[in-house]
Amino acid sequence: MSALITFLSRLPRVGTVLRMHFYRRWNPLRLRLTGCTVGKHSNIINSIYLFREPNAQITLGDHVTITSGEGFNPICRNVHACLCARGNGIIEIGDHTGMSSPCIWATNHIKIGRHVLIGGDCMIMDNDAHNLDAVERRDPTLAREVKSAPITIEDEAFIGAHCIVLKGVTIGARSVIGSGSVVTRDIPADCVAAGNPCKVIRRREGGE
Repeated sequence: MSALITFLSRLPRVGTVLRMHFYRRWNPLRLRLTGCTVGKHSNIINSIYLFREPNAQITLGDHVTITSGEGFNPICRNVHACLCARGNGIIEIGDHTGMSSPCIWATNHIKIGRHVLIGGDCMIMDNDAHNLDAVERRDPTLAREVKSAPITIEDEAFIGAHCIVLKGVTIGARSVIGSGSVVTRDIPADCVAAGNPCKVIRRREGGE
């Protein structure tokens, strides 16, 4: 009887497992078909939101892992991953980097290094999305210049869940960003930082 109950309890996961295997094969092909570059053995699990304008670039290195919704990471619930490169925007994700349901939106340049870990449901955007001038937002006849500046996340950094990384920021190698932080300024290498706005709390032991 217990074996039957165990079997029945696992049935709802069958569809999820089948989708996982499908998207592991479909997503790298989909990215390549839309002009993106995908390295060897990259693993993109489940459906993602993907948008790349003709002059934009999206590049994933080798052994990149991106999970997207469907309970693969409980922190993300059913939030799907998003890769969006508009205008001349560039998204670069280095080898052996992993992330869960990120929203990465580039109109300038977002460079994520090697062996970086990005926790569930983080947002990384190198632009303001909308003009900060209320008059220009209100009047559709006015030019809407949206400010942007490149973002760099260096090798082996660890960004906790639900963080927001805003334009013009560099996060140094091996630094740790606490969950829920809003990063508005550069964080040096080998630090632990957290808060809104994110500030250095201490130097990380064992840093180079």
